Amino acid sequence: MPDPTIPHHRPGIRPSTPAQAWAELAAGNARFMADERHHPHQDIHDRQKLTSKQRPFAIFFGCADSRVAAEIIFDQGLGDLFVVRTAGHVMDPSVLGSLEFGVGVLGCPLIVVLGHDSCGAVKAAIDASDTGSMPPGFLRDIVERITPSVISARRAGRDDVKEIEREHVRATCQLMRERSTSIAEAVQGGRLAIVGAEYDLAEGEARVVDVVGSIEH
Repeated sequence: MPDPTIPHHRPGIRPSTPAQAWAELAAGNARFMADERHHPHQDIHDRQKLTSKQRPFAIFFGCADSRVAAEIIFDQGLGDLFVVRTAGHVMDPSVLGSLEFGVGVLGCPLIVVLGHDSCGAVKAAIDASDTGSMPPGFLRDIVERITPSVISARRAGRDDVKEIEREHVRATCQLMRERSTSIAEAVQGGRLAIVGAEYDLAEGEARVVDVVGSIEH
């Protein structure tokens, strides 16, 4: 990870490329891990400046788990991140529409798919696959959307829970590009990259498990 002493971008300087956006996030995560957070863009002046418009530099599509708050983990503030969250980071049309808004309207150069260890939604999908018993109500919909990742990981000989969680992150990154023409075109044109990351609850580190596009300078 980058040196946690790397400062946050100066006010008004917004990362404009996938590489710049990921470098900013990686530096913020390093600060978070070292307990040297800058808490940027969180005062009354920032609130006032953001009343007329927002210009986030990254989109986060992550699990709704209460322990995985992107702004805290990556030491960002108001107006920095456009965040979409569902249990197990499962996608539906409204999620894809939100992501397309972040890319097409807000001009974000980076999407981060943020999974994590000890994911209850992934565990529920594993349990359903093992027992053949599906949960009731709309929980079933979540499990059904994660089950392909469980099957794919196991077919590749990866039966460990963490490996299945990583497979689900990779599958989400690929599915996003396959389902959204505008996201695929932005990646193809170099205007956008998708980073799949896995957050370690105990260590506080977000590790890259997949990249669609490029985050190289």
